[in-house]
Formats: sequence, C-alpha cells, structure tokens
Amino acid sequence: MAPHMGRRLRKGAGTTALAAVAVAALSASQAPGVVHASNPGDQAASDATPTPTPSNPASGNSPYYTDLPPLVSPTPPNLNPNPTASNPVGGDQQGIPATVLDAYKKAEAALATARPGCHLPWQLLGAIGKVESGHADGGRVDANGTTLTPILGPVLNGAGFANIADTDHGAYDGDKVFDRAVGPMQFIPSTWATSGKDGNGDGIKDPNNVYDAALATGFYLCADGRDVAAKKDLDKAILSYNQSQEYLTTVTTWFDFYRRGSFQVPDGTGPLPGRRSDRTPSKPPVTPKTPPSQKPAPKPTPTPPAPPVKPPVPPVKPGGDGGTPTPPVARPTTFENAGTSELTAFAGGAFGGQPTARVKDASGKAMAKLAVKFEIVGDTDTRFPAGATSAVVATATDGTAAAPALTAGEKTGTFTVRATLVDAALSAVDWKATVVARQADALVRSDAKELTAAPNGEFANQVSVKATFKGAVAPAVAASAALIVTPAAGADPKAEPKVNDKGPYFKDAKGNPVRELKDLKTDAKGFLVLPKMYADSQTGTFQLRLTTDGGATLTVELKVAAAS
Repeated sequence: MAPHMGRRLRKGAGTTALAAVAVAALSASQAPGVVHASNPGDQAASDATPTPTPSNPASGNSPYYTDLPPLVSPTPPNLNPNPTASNPVGGDQQGIPATVLDAYKKAEAALATARPGCHLPWQLLGAIGKVESGHADGGRVDANGTTLTPILGPVLNGAGFANIADTDHGAYDGDKVFDRAVGPMQFIPSTWATSGKDGNGDGIKDPNNVYDAALATGFYLCADGRDVAAKKDLDKAILSYNQSQEYLTTVTTWFDFYRRGSFQVPDGTGPLPGRRSDRTPSKPPVTPKTPPSQKPAPKPTPTPPAPPVKPPVPPVKPGGDGGTPTPPVARPTTFENAGTSELTAFAGGAFGGQPTARVKDASGKAMAKLAVKFEIVGDTDTRFPAGATSAVVATATDGTAAAPALTAGEKTGTFTVRATLVDAALSAVDWKATVVARQADALVRSDAKELTAAPNGEFANQVSVKATFKGAVAPAVAASAALIVTPAAGADPKAEPKVNDKGPYFKDAKGNPVRELKDLKTDAKGFLVLPKMYADSQTGTFQLRLTTDGGATLTVELKVAAAS
C-alpha cells in the first residue's frame, strides 16, 4: 500500500478480471476526463518533489487494497444519527470520513496554486487513499488529522516484497533493520525524507498525518510537470505511485466512482476494505463427485429444515452500543529530562551536551512520533542550525527527542533551552546553558628571535606568541601585555606585578609611550603579534608579561644595551 516504482513483486493478477468487469460496467475508461482548473499554465513551486525513476524506486512493494466500488452511482443514504463501529453510517463504499475528505480537498486547493498546470482533483487523492489504507482505516484520526494508531505496511525484507534496509533508524516505522510503508498514503521513510510536506501548518512533516500525507501525494503525482487532465499523464502519475497495471485499474475505477458523486461520514465510521493484493482469495470448498454405479442410488427422503436459530444477543453495557469496544487512545502524561546536564560552551564553539526530552504515557510506555518544540530563551546569540531560535523534533521509538546541535554565539552569559510537548498541557523542560569567553591555558613564543635594542632606539623584532587550549589552537582569545617591574628576590609570586614607568615601551595612536596594552586578541590560528617596541635611555634587562583569558601567562625578556 505504497507509492512504488520498479519491478513488481506482489500478487495481484487475481484482481485484474474483477477490475476490468467493473470498469466496463461503469462505462468509463481507465483515465476518465478531468475538469480543468480555471487558471491555465503552470508555475514552479518552492518545494519541488524529486522525480522517481525505475532505478530509484519511490517506495517499497507494499500491498494495497483491491476492493472495487459498487456498480451504482453514489447516493447519500439515510444517515444513522448514532453511528458506531458495529452500526456505521450507511452507504458502504460511498462515504469518505470527514477529516480525511477535508485533507484531500485542502491538498487540491494547495496544488491549484503551487502546480496549476497539473489540474489535480481531490478525487484522485481519494482514490489512492482508498486503495492504500481505506481512508486511514475508515477515518480513525484525531482532530489534527493524525492516525490514532500507526498504519504500517509489511516489513520490506525481500520476502515477497522489496528488500529495503532501514533508512530512518525506526523513527517512523519502528523498525531499525528494514523499512516499512507508513501512514494513510503508505510512504516509506526514504521517500518521505525527500517528498514529505506539512499540510496542516503545524511545522511538522508527519507521514501519519492525513493532511501532510495528502499534500505530499499531490506533489508526488504532479512531479515532472505532469498534467493529470491528460490520460497519458494520469496513467504515468498513478504508475509512479505503484508500477502495476492492476493498481492502475483499481485506482482509476475508484477515481471515476468518486468523480460521479461522494459524501462525507463521521470520522471512524468509514467502511474498511477487506481484499488485499498480497492475499490470494480463498476458493470455495469442492464437493467430491459420487463415483458412477450401474444402479442409480435411491433418492434420499427430504428432511424438513430446522427452524432458524436466532443468534445470541451480546450484552450491552450501560451507555454502550453493544459493539466491539474501541481501545483507549494512549495519551502523554510524562514529559521529562532524558538525563542531559547543564550546557556549557566557549564563545563560537559547540556545546558538549545535547538537550534531550522523553515522553511517556500513563503506563510508563515510551511514545513515539510526538512533536517536541525546542526554543532558545534569553539574551544570547546562540543558535540552532541555519540561525534558527527554535526547532520541532519528533520523538523516536524510545520516546526521546534531541534538540538540533547548538552553536554558541559571541555573547557570553547564561540563557535557557526550553522544550515543550506540542498540543499537550504538560510542563516544559528547561536546561541552563552558559557561554563563556574563549580561553587559553598555554602561551609560547612562535619564534626565537632576539629582542634587543640600543638606548633610545627601536627593537628590531616584534614579539610573536601562540595560544593553545588543551593542546588545540585557541583562536580569538582575549589577551593583554604589560612591561612590568622585575619582581624582587623572595617576592610573592602570586602578587600582581606593577607596570614599569621606564624602559621599553609601545606607542599609542598619537605616538605617546605606553607600557600596557589591553583588548588584544589571538587570530584564527591562535597567534598574537605585538606592535613595535621602543627603548628609552634606560639600559639593562626588562620583562614583558603576556596573559590571556583562561590564565595562560608568558614572560619575555627584553635587553637594552649600547652598541659594542
């Protein structure tokens, strides 16, 4: 039950004759005419869908439903005012669940703008939705259009179907070994990764959501500039979803049926199909023939039929309808930190940890495929990828969702990373994050040149040093330099040295002598080259001390002596 390209491995020939009879009875071709949209031409959309090729299958060989519509025009029946699973709204195959029908029509409207030249009618989406999943299992979706329980195709392990190794780490199909088709339109994860769409505007592309899946199917059918109003392109579009003539016949039969009329039924009351392409229909029992004899056997005396036995009436629970009870829908009750500690990073660097939250239901079971929104809160220029301040991530099969990688900005300080569970009234999870200034723990001279000068002269070489942190280059680290008074013997080594008022010096912008430089910074490779230095009339050995953020220090000796 999935879009498919490439060789066909499923069983389906048994339905061809049935489909052909139904098509003939409906007096319709395999590609019935389509009413064109009012705006001619086509225009490029911002989110192009990759075109499938036979060598690059669009999805796995999952089975599909082969039930055919009745040989009558759809006419709304007298609706049951209290539909239940055992007593649904009438109309059998004619009704489409309300939310699913709305998704098909919204996708048609979106494609009319994004792909006007495709002329995609919602009835084509309805036909594919019927064949792929019976309109999301009869419309078992929540208010947002997400299926109440996962709709999964068989494991694509090569046993009767395509062999497709896992591509999503089980995030969508719960299988970390092989892929499976997912959702009401049965996309496999690798196809969804390139073709998925957000049809309901919640910021999530979810194959289990009928709005997202219907819009993605529309773009998929309209790929490669197809105009489904033309029979040739219509056939190509359907075959791009599943390259099977039986599939083409089944979909076009439902397409024509819905084009001649349809109506909506309440969610959860849609009819469920029963025939699948991977299941051989059971044959009626064969009665063995009586072997011939020379003398005809006497006719048996007819036995009067037994009176009909009324089936037992199942007990009805108070407030119930007597039908099969609907299993309760699991709801998230726990939203917690998955063990991430505080986050720290140097300015411009990456954070060591990754904010991760976990979702559980009331029984403590992990809940997958729920939307978690991560936000950066506070005065900071730290960002998620692409400069974003928020991101939405779906929980994995273990119920966890990890925030995208954070990159620290240049602004130091503390801020908060906050996670909230979308569409759930559970408390947010916060992480404290801190950006600290870049640091160096070591300074060394980058050359061995002598640093000497004559009185009232200029030092021939400039001081050049390299900063590192834990052995790695330390770029953009703040530093300072000062010409200091040489400490006396026995002085406290922790005492702050005094800035000298004589001896070598630097010059400020006006040419005045200065013996202390602040606001220095190492370059991208961790190097720092000091300005030129000059000597006054004092001779002797002097000390230049460099320090960086992080505590790295280096003392360099300077000599001023008269020329020999």
